[in-house]
Amino acid sequence: MNPIVFFARSSRVLHWLMAVLILVMLFVGVFMAASVGPAYHALVGFHRPLGIALLALVVLRLINRFFHRPPALPIDLPPLMVFGAKASHWAFYALMMALPLIGWAMLSAGGYPIPLFDNDVLLPPILPHDAALWGWLRLAHTVLAFALFALIMAHGGAALFHFLIRRDSVLQSMVGAGSVSPTKSVSPRVTD
Repeated sequence: MNPIVFFARSSRVLHWLMAVLILVMLFVGVFMAASVGPAYHALVGFHRPLGIALLALVVLRLINRFFHRPPALPIDLPPLMVFGAKASHWAFYALMMALPLIGWAMLSAGGYPIPLFDNDVLLPPILPHDAALWGWLRLAHTVLAFALFALIMAHGGAALFHFLIRRDSVLQSMVGAGSVSPTKSVSPRVTD
């Protein structure tokens, strides 16, 4: 049995921290969009700084990825799955960058102030006030949020596929613990 090659600790911490924050953000966004009344303003007040925090974390995560390359994929993984794995990870990065930036641009185009931390910090607008643009950005923000949720579901399914069906070390390399079933050795891994 080959030893499991884990992601760097910093990569694992950023992955799981962002996973939790993104899920919270998606559900807050859904509740925010469906709310009227006093709950709406509290949810918006939570949604904005969390989005900016996620934007900062994804930049940090990209820097971390530059210094700590991910473990190689199993060498016996079919080429289509290798392509899917790599494409989905870059799609994650694109969506994690785009959603907060589009949210910020949307508020700017809507002419809304962008306060963080109870109005202690105001973000500058990044677009001029334009109601039509605000509408398009709001639609884009919503569609991309649903795309991110779908990608999260596919990612979770792929992790379970690796763990339960292939019985390779892909999931364990991100969890950072556990062992591979002694009935099947860990597949050799191929790098990017």
